[in-house]
Amino acid sequence: MPTPAACIDMAASLMNDTAQTVYTDVACLPYLNMALQELQEHFELNNIPVTNETTPAVLNVVAGVSVIGAATTPALPTDLIEIQQLWESPEGLNQWLPMQKVEFLPHYLENTTVSQFQYWAWMEQEIKLIAANIDIDLKIDYIKSLFTTVLIGAINTNLPIMNSLSYLGYKTAALCSQFIGENPTRAAELNALTITALDRTLGISTKGRQAINTRRRPFMAAYKTRGF
Repeated sequence: MPTPAACIDMAASLMNDTAQTVYTDVACLPYLNMALQELQEHFELNNIPVTNETTPAVLNVVAGVSVIGAATTPALPTDLIEIQQLWESPEGLNQWLPMQKVEFLPHYLENTTVSQFQYWAWMEQEIKLIAANIDIDLKIDYIKSLFTTVLIGAINTNLPIMNSLSYLGYKTAALCSQFIGENPTRAAELNALTITALDRTLGISTKGRQAINTRRRPFMAAYKTRGF
């Protein structure tokens, strides 16, 4: 797995600045963060499994709770991009049943309590439920965010993506050429190399999934939980 420092070293070398007199770590880091965000979106759109996650701990929803959001108890995962599936079980029993996503909760269940959630809706950036009269455990299968903004003090920490050095190096170099070097011709050349590197990265990441039936996610799906 590459480090941010290795990606920036490659980018500087591509711009004939191996000593990093112009393309320093500090100068290049914002553009590496842009490259990381673009790579995240490519993985989301192509359903690359590295973005798949299940809540590592069971979410215990006590009786009467009907909303799960960023600031509730329990709360949504902090790295959540998009929910794929919710599962429920009576508290402590590990008898998991899939829940059904609906656009709106059934109105005939308003002002009632239930012993099983069964339905859930995504509204106002929160999970909406019909309040239960017992405590229920939840698990969430979801698309996760891979990266947080890399800070200068963390440039020697491994990034959580194998086989990504070429893409990140080329993309960072292309962005730096465009916005620091103000050389659109060189930026275009580097972007062409970026496309080839991305194809390799995605191809390696999907190789083990060729026997699994998957559906490419629609373009705007990655933005469902971001408020766009």
